[in-house]
Amino acid sequence: MGLFNFFGGGTDTNAIKEYLDKGAVILDVRTPAEWAEGKPEGAKLITLNEVPSKINQIKAWNKPVVVVCRSGGRAGTALNYLKEAGIDAINGGAWQNAAI
Repeated sequence: MGLFNFFGGGTDTNAIKEYLDKGAVILDVRTPAEWAEGKPEGAKLITLNEVPSKINQIKAWNKPVVVVCRSGGRAGTALNYLKEAGIDAINGGAWQNAAI
């Protein structure tokens, strides 16, 4: 098991595709500077430190969520917040994984 699998996923492109096929929102938790370097089409940016205060906004999407970042570590932390709030989410790992 890889380190990012410990954080709830991160490399399973089949799971990412399944989530996207059922209408999941891609939540990118990187910084605005990282976001400017590239992002998956249709992704929403909420930095990791903002996720706890934006849980109600994320719940209002009423959709499953694929969380991404640069490598999967921050996505794993964000995933923990989402799971605690009862949101159906997976760790998509690096943002490029969700650009499928």
